[in-house]
Amino acid sequence: MIKIYDTMTRSLREFIPINENQVNMYVCGPTVYNYIHIGNARSAVAFDTIRRYFEYSGYTVNYVSNFTDIDDKIIKAAAEQGMSPKALADKFIAAFMEDTACLGIKPASKNPRVMDYMDAIIDFVSVLIEKGFAYESQGDVYFRVVKSENYAKLANKTTEDLEIGASGRTDSEMALKENPLDFALWKAAKKDEISWESPWGSGRPGWHIECSVMATEILGDTIDIHGGGADLEFPHHTNEIAQSEAKTGKTFANYWMHNGFVNVDNEKMSKSLGNFVTVHDMLQKVDGQALRFFLATQQYRKPINFTDKAIHDAEVNLKYLKNTQNQPLTDSASMEELQSYATAFTEAMDDDFNAANGITVVFDFAKWINSGNYTSEVKSLFEKMLAVFGIVFEEEVLDSEIEALIAKRQSARANRDFAQADAIRDQLATQGIKLLDTKDGVRWTRD
Repeated sequence: MIKIYDTMTRSLREFIPINENQVNMYVCGPTVYNYIHIGNARSAVAFDTIRRYFEYSGYTVNYVSNFTDIDDKIIKAAAEQGMSPKALADKFIAAFMEDTACLGIKPASKNPRVMDYMDAIIDFVSVLIEKGFAYESQGDVYFRVVKSENYAKLANKTTEDLEIGASGRTDSEMALKENPLDFALWKAAKKDEISWESPWGSGRPGWHIECSVMATEILGDTIDIHGGGADLEFPHHTNEIAQSEAKTGKTFANYWMHNGFVNVDNEKMSKSLGNFVTVHDMLQKVDGQALRFFLATQQYRKPINFTDKAIHDAEVNLKYLKNTQNQPLTDSASMEELQSYATAFTEAMDDDFNAANGITVVFDFAKWINSGNYTSEVKSLFEKMLAVFGIVFEEEVLDSEIEALIAKRQSARANRDFAQADAIRDQLATQGIKLLDTKDGVRWTRD
């Protein structure tokens, strides 16, 4: 029984899907004006791991993650690079796909783009106006926060908190609103900016409306899980809830999940501190699977600290797991003990996808395997557990020359020619092959 920490209720809740054995899941994706950074990667890896565990547990997952392909940052970056906003977005969507593939992230069931949903966005805003939840003001359209019941329930904020946050907005923007807390659904076009025609004039969508539209268009009025980084609780997810539930009259998402932040060497990542790192640059010097392992094996809600040591430790741990998987099969293993590892893993991961506890079970399992318990059934379960964390090793096969040397050494040992056996062991060691003699025969690992 999977339990999820629901941000809305601030409690651990049993997961009950809308449709049996199916999960409809929407996760906010990146604004594609640059390469993704380690914080973006943390969210993508965390929810990919959650998706994988649902699939491990027998669910079919409809996993939708959007691309914001039009906003102020994209328009500015496109102008600076002499490109159209669409061309810039295309460039960085391709980069996202390449970088996330290196991290072992499965492609989403669907990656909707804002530009492809413009008609649906305009229709959505029109319904909100008709219902009195939104109003037009000089070509802009704003959502009436005062009409939204318990508006800031997700972020657990008071009206006073919200008013303080609204105080930093410009006078020109405030002059267009009925209430300082109202937020933009549609923005009137500025000179020479990309725009679309609407009943309120030429313009483009506000940021929050896009996810409400794409989520409901693809997955329905109520979805099982909506996820994203903790920084999106307010205002983005708060505003999504307000406008979606105003339009449909239904609960927008049954469970809200938010991943924790990434620090770099114990400091918050920021450009001003000079520790802002893109995944694209990081992959030039860090193995993608090691980076994935580091990000995937932490409990998703907790903050994590990125350091060189953490990546080194991930590389060492991955090598151990790979060598474990590559061991030759044995004739027997206790099915009772095998089941105990399967049960322990499920209990760990069912508890709000506690990857830290889950990977601890995997290492305990690996230790048992390395003590001579590696049947085909054991191997199958071990590989399925690893796949939950996005760890998929290619089967490593020794070349014929090395296999011949191992066989020659075994023959020397059988003939009690230990000098020759030791010489062959040393020869193999220079090629990165270490041998271990066990009751089930010789086993090898590669450095």
